Amino acid sequence: MEVLHTRVAGLDLHKATVVACVRRIEGGRTMRECRTFETTTAGLLALLDWLTEAGCTHVAMEATGVYWRPVWNLLDGGDFTLLLANAAHVKNVPGRKTDLNDAMWIADLAACGLVKASYVPDRPQHELRSLLRTRKQFQRERTSHVQRMQKTLEEANIKLDSVICEIVGVNGRRILEAMIAGERDPARLAALTDRRLKASRTALQEALHGRLTDHHRFLLRLHLGQYDALGEAIRQIDDEVAAAVERIDAEAPPAQASFPALIALLCTIPGVSRLAALTILAEVGWDMSRFPTDGHLLAWAGLCPGHDESAGKRRSSRLRKGAPWLKTLMVQCAWAAQRKKGSYYQAQFQHLRRQRGPQKAICAVAASLLRAVYHMLKNGIPHQDLGGDHFQRRPPEVRAKRLVTQLNRLGYDVNLKAMPNAA
Repeated sequence: MEVLHTRVAGLDLHKATVVACVRRIEGGRTMRECRTFETTTAGLLALLDWLTEAGCTHVAMEATGVYWRPVWNLLDGGDFTLLLANAAHVKNVPGRKTDLNDAMWIADLAACGLVKASYVPDRPQHELRSLLRTRKQFQRERTSHVQRMQKTLEEANIKLDSVICEIVGVNGRRILEAMIAGERDPARLAALTDRRLKASRTALQEALHGRLTDHHRFLLRLHLGQYDALGEAIRQIDDEVAAAVERIDAEAPPAQASFPALIALLCTIPGVSRLAALTILAEVGWDMSRFPTDGHLLAWAGLCPGHDESAGKRRSSRLRKGAPWLKTLMVQCAWAAQRKKGSYYQAQFQHLRRQRGPQKAICAVAASLLRAVYHMLKNGIPHQDLGGDHFQRRPPEVRAKRLVTQLNRLGYDVNLKAMPNAA
């Protein structure tokens, strides 16, 4: 195999140690030297000095959990090119699994140019991404505490969620706080609600009639306190996100569009809110030059079908893992976009749901949204909806072929003949 780089290094990362292998060619012979370093700051600085003295031009490592991040940060200032590889792409041959073998194998792949570098965001984007991911985790935890409160109320035979859609809303919170304070009378609890509530007072009293004990009150107080604490943490994250957006906008080059303008641009897409636009920019970035086509972005996000074919038989074509944070967000945006009446995304969802089912249809809508994001960020143009009648405006030949295919599936053989006076 042709060698492209004569002095490279491969790193096998662990929590406490880093096994490094320097591969160089001298006099037509391949020389390898392996050393083990600790992952402390002093150990990583010693690794940097050793790689610099060896004259390495490329250093490759695999993305192992979060252990690669501190190694990357300390080696990023070296006079060599860092390569972060997907662990599945540099997997060694089974039966030869040792730390030294893994480091040498990564070095051999890097020397032959077979390590495909993964995208590593810069510091501002990484900080924004961490903040928004933490916010999403906290929001999930808040939802979990709401579910635990519903479980506690159900155990006490109180059907509050049957008459109030959001038990932590204004009306539900008044009732919860009164219950925690010791109120048991269903009539008094029902009187705390707003008159605009759709449920009648009789239905409220019946739902609030239960057996609430001190144990249940303790659990409600505990979960409600955690819910409020997480809400305060989310507000602090929002303030830090706003400050991060200002820093990114201030550090952006003059030729680049302002960060608030990019957020407003993505908000023109149906189903994309300001928070969703921020998250998309944090996950994807704002420079689309690293994706040659929109298909590369879809493949990176995991929103394109996989390929699994052998002996002429196509097997599972499920979506790949891709970027889980971005994929779940785009699916959520797709559910919101398909609710907009008269939009292309609603028409696409209804068109595909009849053929492929709702799950595959919503994934296709999510892929269309991400494709629109790619072209909008690349060309700086606002969103242009194709319209809800897009599938009806297709050429007659395409529509006729689709109808004939449906009749063939029903067991009918159809031969089409054009009418002389057809428009």
